[in-house]
Amino acid sequence: MSFKEGWKEYKLGDLIDVIHGFAFKGKHMDTVKTKNIVLSPGNFKIGGGFKSDKFKYYDTDDYPPKYILNENDILVTMTDLSKNGDTLGYAVKIPKPYNNEKYLHNQRLGLVKFKTDIFSEDYLYWLLRTYNYQQFIVSSATGSTVKHTSPSRISEYTFFAPESLTNQRRIAEILSSLDEKIELNRQMNQTLEETAQTLFREMCLPKGEGLPEGWEWKTVGDLVAIKGGTTPRTKNEEFWNGDIHWTSPRDLSNISTPVLLNTAKKITKKGLAKISSGLLPNGTLLLSSRAPIGYLAITQIPVAINQGYIAILCNKEISNLFMLFWLKLNMDQVIERANGSTFLEISKSNFKQIEIAIPTVDKLLLFDNSAKQVFDAIVNN
Repeated sequence: MSFKEGWKEYKLGDLIDVIHGFAFKGKHMDTVKTKNIVLSPGNFKIGGGFKSDKFKYYDTDDYPPKYILNENDILVTMTDLSKNGDTLGYAVKIPKPYNNEKYLHNQRLGLVKFKTDIFSEDYLYWLLRTYNYQQFIVSSATGSTVKHTSPSRISEYTFFAPESLTNQRRIAEILSSLDEKIELNRQMNQTLEETAQTLFREMCLPKGEGLPEGWEWKTVGDLVAIKGGTTPRTKNEEFWNGDIHWTSPRDLSNISTPVLLNTAKKITKKGLAKISSGLLPNGTLLLSSRAPIGYLAITQIPVAINQGYIAILCNKEISNLFMLFWLKLNMDQVIERANGSTFLEISKSNFKQIEIAIPTVDKLLLFDNSAKQVFDAIVNN
């Protein structure tokens, strides 16, 4: 039965093969740059798409040439190190190398080979970035700590799509155009964030030894209010799928700018009642306090938080923007005060003891007025 007129059901295995990569030797891999880049699941975004960081470089040319990837080749993740399989099965498209580097097809990734030319390759690329497809892959994954899938499991996925090749291509073109706009905005935001960071360095960091006249040392606890959170019991359906935003650090793991606009999960009023810190206001600065320490975002929505955050309410003498950029430059001080055997965690009490050099009021106002314009542009993007 068709989804709607002009659409039909397809099976991935009838359209593509998924080919395993090469077992590149660990002893030849390093972070020192060479022309050989061995791709890994770390180069996949949550939701699909290519990440050009966390590269692993291969220090020898001793590998079969057939594992050199071409521009626009499509890869899917076959392994994911996260508990929830955040990127498992998702697709990336290989970009054009910047300086004649070679992108290499690692064994933990699957290369998509098309069996037919009567179905749009670009449409299939976007299909392999959909939530429903990825959840199908995760639902059958093996492994508890590390999630695995296989070419045979990927090939079993069925879906509805337009029969018309022209319509498939038209849909893919629209999605690609939106993706390009998102990437352009991301690049703009990176530039804007660097601008705000420069403003902070110039206006809010002491120069040389000692503090300038009018500046003073204060602790975080003197300057801001600190809140923690919790997770309502997940098996109690009365607490979940409401209309109140609830966040865990996972929401910040894949954002490119320190702005929280939405959350993956929402709770009910009964769920909110289980969280002592309640609903935190728009403008709250969030710091992930464990696994890992250091994700940062300023909320643009009222939100409740889980136990993996320190929420920072800047309602005294410094702004959330001052605190955001101070933390970005001084995260090492936060991590130094963390402890824990399984994973490092910074407690609220230890966080409150950190000392900050506070500029004069006129310096703070000048920074806030300038930085707010920049940050508002980031949020709009």
